[in-house]
Amino acid sequence: MVNRKELDPESSPQAAYGAHVRRLREARGWNQEDLATRMGYSSQHISAVETGRKPPTLRFSRKADAVFGTVGGDDSLENKWREIRHGSLLEGFPEYVAHEGRAAEIRLYEVGIIPGLLQTPEYAAVLAAHAVKRGAITPEQADERVALVADRQAALVRAPLPLVFAALDESCLRRSIGDASVIDAQLARLVEFARQPNTMLQVVPFGMAQRPFNLPITVLTMPDRSLMSYAESSHRGHLERESTAVLPMLTAYHQLQAESPSQAASVAMIEQL
Repeated sequence: MVNRKELDPESSPQAAYGAHVRRLREARGWNQEDLATRMGYSSQHISAVETGRKPPTLRFSRKADAVFGTVGGDDSLENKWREIRHGSLLEGFPEYVAHEGRAAEIRLYEVGIIPGLLQTPEYAAVLAAHAVKRGAITPEQADERVALVADRQAALVRAPLPLVFAALDESCLRRSIGDASVIDAQLARLVEFARQPNTMLQVVPFGMAQRPFNLPITVLTMPDRSLMSYAESSHRGHLERESTAVLPMLTAYHQLQAESPSQAASVAMIEQL
């Protein structure tokens, strides 16, 4: 083939994805125009994905799976896309999300920003846009991060409902993320969260000097009552699966809740803001 660009599938998940699309296409005897017509994209778009010049999206992957007949199979392009998406996330976080979606109880302590499970789409979009400006992620990965927030929240609407406890440092409420309308909607979302029958929200005020945690932490109680914890630094996340190591964190979380203002007082603070 003239001007065919050879790819090294081992060079990156995006290159592996593009090579996989090309392999599926050529196995059916189609050229790029044939695939473009079937998917509703331009041939230039197909070429850019195959050669790694354009990152794939979830929409593209699902359309390709429908055309290739690979939906839910080992060759699923949606699965390949999710591997790429996880590449923009901290180490350990994708595995944590899978456990989070099955947990019976979730205990969150956050500093600086509203945790993902409580974010509005607009708040999540502003955070993702900031990451794009820093060059940390691409615009496509920003869209996928916002979609992941929605996916995580949707996974909690299940039977039986998980218990969700959120202790937010006051800095989460005071930090300006987006314009006034974004902050107002986000604060209203917190009040709505607090009113749910399976939730508890507490704000840890600046004046509370004695705290058991210096960094954000999440403690999960699984359906079999085993414990897991997840914590992040600026470079990586760590999922702790050994219950005996997590138990002291659970005890410390209970102490934090006991020392923090009540949910009623916390909601009053949020409504005043």
